[in-house]
Amino acid sequence: MSSSPNDFLSLSPGHFLIGRPLNALPAPSLDNAKESSLDRYGRLEQIRQHFWKRWQKEYISEMQLRTKWKVDKSKINIGDLVLLQEDNSPPLCWRMGRIVRLFHGTDGVCRVADVETTRGCVRRPLVRLCPLPTSEDLQA
Repeated sequence: MSSSPNDFLSLSPGHFLIGRPLNALPAPSLDNAKESSLDRYGRLEQIRQHFWKRWQKEYISEMQLRTKWKVDKSKINIGDLVLLQEDNSPPLCWRMGRIVRLFHGTDGVCRVADVETTRGCVRRPLVRLCPLPTSEDLQA
């Protein structure tokens, strides 16, 4: 949305649906609720929550590169925009950040990065970071 490298905002489905980001509070979990005891809205909410959980576990993991850990084939560079994978957090609470530093091991393979977010700098392993596609990735 912005050409500033310090801007952590990105386009979301809410921008296309209502013209602004979705900032709704997450609904209570309906995972263990019986379908027969839910009204129509509750059943739709249960289906939506199931979709988001599958999207988080399946699609986000497909965005990560699966390479052998002994060879550094990662395409993550300083300045890349990434999603921070966090278990048990709703989709609207996922944090985005920009990589500011990479840490290489004694074997020269990078496995850890410092990520600057809106709440400060955090250190995460690369396997818990999902790089967001750029226009260069989409053209290739």
